Amino acid sequence: MLKRFCKNTASATAGRAAILVFAACLLIPIVRADRSDDDRLAAADDPAAVDANEKLEEESAALRSAVPGKLQVHLRSRSDEKTENGVSFVPDERVEEWNVAETAIIICDMWDGHYCELCAERVDTLAPEMNRVISAARSHGVAIVHAPSGCMDEYANTPFRRRLQNAPAAEPPIPIQPWCYLDPKREGELPINDTRSPCDDPVVGPMVKKFTKQHDAIRIIGFDGISDDGTEIYNYLTHLGIRNVVLMGVHANMCVLGRPFGIRQLKDLGFNVAMARDLTDAMYDPREYPYVSHARGTELIVEHIEKHWCPSLLGDDLTRVIPGSADPDLPAAGRRRAAEAAADQTN
Repeated sequence: MLKRFCKNTASATAGRAAILVFAACLLIPIVRADRSDDDRLAAADDPAAVDANEKLEEESAALRSAVPGKLQVHLRSRSDEKTENGVSFVPDERVEEWNVAETAIIICDMWDGHYCELCAERVDTLAPEMNRVISAARSHGVAIVHAPSGCMDEYANTPFRRRLQNAPAAEPPIPIQPWCYLDPKREGELPINDTRSPCDDPVVGPMVKKFTKQHDAIRIIGFDGISDDGTEIYNYLTHLGIRNVVLMGVHANMCVLGRPFGIRQLKDLGFNVAMARDLTDAMYDPREYPYVSHARGTELIVEHIEKHWCPSLLGDDLTRVIPGSADPDLPAAGRRRAAEAAADQTN
């Protein structure tokens, strides 16, 4: 995988950078912690376990209702404008209306720990606000997918995990990659240097895994789903009829862009993608180029994404629907109620 990437980069330095980024962002076991066949056979001999498994399967099969309602999202992208000094990218804002039934949020790698202490502290700050946004979005009918990579063992026997595993297979238009590297045909180099040590701690500790699950401040509940597998997430989104996907989480210059459920992959799969710019963070050390504050480094990555990949929005756009748009479609609701009554009589 790294060999393929290095062929697409201009120097060996870029290859070393890829290794650092890959290690800093992943640090996860490449294993699935789903139960083995032996575990399932053993459970089959226990009536209580059988009942629990039946309940688990029933809950995991439940999908959120496709309800009426439209989000009004304010999308910011960047278009090129020729000036006397060359090409300048200027903000370009537009408003779109998205059906809640066709919209999903993916929460990327909001772990409960990190080897970089300042990264972990910023996640601590982001998590409660992120939870507020997804709680409101969920109540309006937006689908929520939690993607804390490398933590699937923590959720193996939950309906949230099974819901993604059991989604019907869908044929993607292109192969889903395990990691989507910087694409020189589509984007320039990142505007920050994260090739040596992207951690901004005063003294950087060893790059070891310090997380086991998603941050506790972000609730996983109801019809939510959990996966870190690009194919599972694609299957699930397709099954729900999702067209619009909002990415939030960390880190914008690494996992949010590169994961198999990240911005690059989703765009290539044909989804209408946006990033919540106020609910993300970059992994950048101000002691590295371009020697700006961490906050400004994150903004530069957001601008890079807006130029080359997808627009951004603010989380609050996901917390409310256009007044009147969520009102019932009475003729359709009446037909559905009549069909349900007929089915009840048949049964």
